[in-house]
Amino acid sequence: MYDDSRTPLETDVEMRFGVPRRDFLKFCAAIAATLGLPKGAEAEVAAALAKKERPPVIWLHHQECTGCTESLLRAEHPTLENLILDIVSLEYHETLFAAAGHQAETVRKASQEKNKGKYLLVVEGAIPTKDDGIYCKIGGQTSLELTREVAANAAAVVAIGSCASWGGMPSTPPNPTGSTGVGEALGRKDVLTIPGCPPNPYNFLATVVHFLTFGKLPALDDKNRPLFAYGRLVHENCERRAHFDAGRFALEFGDEGHRQGWCLYKLGCKGPETHANCPVVLFGDVGMQSWPVGTGHPCIGCTEQGIGFAKPIHALADLKNQRPPVGYPKVGDDQGNGATLGAVAAVSAVVGAAAGAAAVLTKNIKQSEDGKE
Repeated sequence: MYDDSRTPLETDVEMRFGVPRRDFLKFCAAIAATLGLPKGAEAEVAAALAKKERPPVIWLHHQECTGCTESLLRAEHPTLENLILDIVSLEYHETLFAAAGHQAETVRKASQEKNKGKYLLVVEGAIPTKDDGIYCKIGGQTSLELTREVAANAAAVVAIGSCASWGGMPSTPPNPTGSTGVGEALGRKDVLTIPGCPPNPYNFLATVVHFLTFGKLPALDDKNRPLFAYGRLVHENCERRAHFDAGRFALEFGDEGHRQGWCLYKLGCKGPETHANCPVVLFGDVGMQSWPVGTGHPCIGCTEQGIGFAKPIHALADLKNQRPPVGYPKVGDDQGNGATLGAVAAVSAVVGAAAGAAAVLTKNIKQSEDGKE
C-alpha cells in the first residue's frame, strides 16, 4: 500500500539524493563519526546537507595524473552525481566539464565574480614555478597565475593529493620545472592539505561536509591536514600490527612470512612514520584488499613530505613509538621450546644489574633529600 505519511523534508531528501531518508541519515552519521564529532552532530550534518544552498567549488588541475579525480569518481557514499549536483555546486572542473576552451574559461570567471568570497578552490596537482611557471599553462595563463587569480577571492583553498599538498611526484629530484605545493607557490600558510596518492575521497568529502555544516574547516595538524584523517599513524591501526608486536616479519617478497600476512616493516613499510587513516577508511568499498598493505605491498608513505616518493622503499621506517626487538629469529629458525641455562643466566644477570642500579639510584635520591652531595 502506498505510504504518504512522509514529511516534506523526507520527500525532498529522497528526490534530491535518490535514497530513502533512513539511508541518508546513516550517511550523515557515518560522516559525523569519520570527523570524530560528538553524539548528536549527525543531526546538524543532515540539516546542512538538506538545505538548498550548496557551496560553489572551482577545481583546478595542474601537474598530476588525475588520480585524485579518478578516486573521487569511484566514491559510493554519495555517488559522484549526488556529490556535484546535490551537496556542492561544481562550477569548474576541466576533467568533468562538458564545455571546453573559451566557453569553459568564461564560466569560471563568471563564477568567481558571482560567488566572490563564498566559493571553495580545490587544487589538484603540483604548480611549476621555475622560469615564471611556463611549464604548465591553461587558457593562456600559467598554473601559478591562474591559481593566484582564483585563490584571491576564495573562501578557502584546498590542496587535494600529495602533488598539490607539497609537490609529490613532480617535485622529486632533479625537479626540472621547480614544482611545489599550492601553499608554497602562493606563499600562504592557510591552505588545507589532503595528501595521498590518491587520497581517500571520503577525507575530501568529510572536509567539505564539515565546511558546509559549521561554516569553517575542521581542526588541522601542523601540516594543515585534517586531524580526523591524519591524526594517527598508519601503524597504529594496521591489520598487521599484531604481527609487528609479536616479532613476525616478512623478510622477502614471497617468503613464508609474506604469504602468511606477517608485518611488512622489514620490507620497507613506511606505516610507522606515516599519518593517514588508510587502514580504517578503505578505498572503493571492496574490503581489506583495497589499500597497499592489504595487498601485501609496504606503505610508501605518500601522505608525508620527505617520505613518499623520496625515501627508498628498502629503507626502514623511522619508528615514532617503539622499535621491534632486534633479537627476534628469522622466519623458519628454531625458536626453541624452552629457556636454556645460558638464557636464564643472561636474564638473571640483566635483572641483577637492574636491581643494583635501582638500589644505587634510591640511595642517591635519599642523599639528595638529606642535603648531601
